[in-house]
Amino acid sequence: MNSETLSAPMPRTLVIASRESRLAMWQAEHVQAALHKLYPSCDVKIVGMTTRGDQILDRTLSKVGGKGLFVKELEQALAEGRADVAVHSLKDVPMELPEGFALTAIMEREDPRDAFVSNDYDSLAALPPGSVVGTSSLRRESMIRARFPHLDVKPLRGNLDTRLTKLDRGDYAAIILAAAGLKRLGLGARIRALIEPDDSLPAAGQGALGIEIRADRADVAAWLAPLHDDATAKAVEAERMVSRALGGSCSVPLAAYAQWRDGKLALRGTISTPDASRVLAAQEATAAATVEEAVALGRRVADDLIAQGALDIVRALADAAHAADGPNTAPDHPTRTGAGPASE
Repeated sequence: MNSETLSAPMPRTLVIASRESRLAMWQAEHVQAALHKLYPSCDVKIVGMTTRGDQILDRTLSKVGGKGLFVKELEQALAEGRADVAVHSLKDVPMELPEGFALTAIMEREDPRDAFVSNDYDSLAALPPGSVVGTSSLRRESMIRARFPHLDVKPLRGNLDTRLTKLDRGDYAAIILAAAGLKRLGLGARIRALIEPDDSLPAAGQGALGIEIRADRADVAAWLAPLHDDATAKAVEAERMVSRALGGSCSVPLAAYAQWRDGKLALRGTISTPDASRVLAAQEATAAATVEEAVALGRRVADDLIAQGALDIVRALADAAHAADGPNTAPDHPTRTGAGPASE
């Protein structure tokens, strides 16, 4: 516990805002338990909320407002003082937070890999031609189309339990999910195979939890400081910089993943067209002694992708999305920059 935390008066009550899905509540309860351990006399409560992103299940996120739909109501609770902190899957958090909010703590990362889930097959390679694979992630869709063009990729929305139910009733031969969510809910046995980053580079922030607060709550920031994992924070800040620099959104198959190797932070980034007809990749490494150096690493990888023509892909996808949506189909909430579909 650092000196700043020790000098701050101990909290008497803390309220956590969370989405109401089973995974989101597990994440909130995980933070609740950690805070109880730090501050045994503190009353840590959880307020569950249903967000717009949870309500709209018949359309892809890119058509209804992007990942900001999953955090807007939680931020509103912070702004109104109904909650002190909001817990998010970091890959669901837009790259640019609204003014007045801060991502103050990033917890140690769970497994960042994608997971292959099927009742009948052991891997993507084992699926017969024409098999239906479910995912709502353009990043994953592009990966599947590049490596397994004979498979039929179909959209898959809903929370984790809903997606598994759709698999179990036979709507899909297999689905691709984040390994972290399955492991956190004790569903690791459902994973038939883990997909290595060389085959499916994770989304920026995948597997990490972020805690958001109001920027003017220095007291809350001090209380949360012991939950912050510096190594994870540097890795995900580098990843998020790639997405931020490229204006990544739910309509862009973009991936960024950083990991520590021999004391250096190695970052890889990719961007592609949804049909995988064009795939760009870049990588760099640095000692990354500070968050600023990690962010600079992300900027260099993004600049490499831009030099290869990444912004041409981003603009083409944005134009295609606008043409498909039409001029009078603006989302109810403004889109904020993100890196991929929420709840992957």
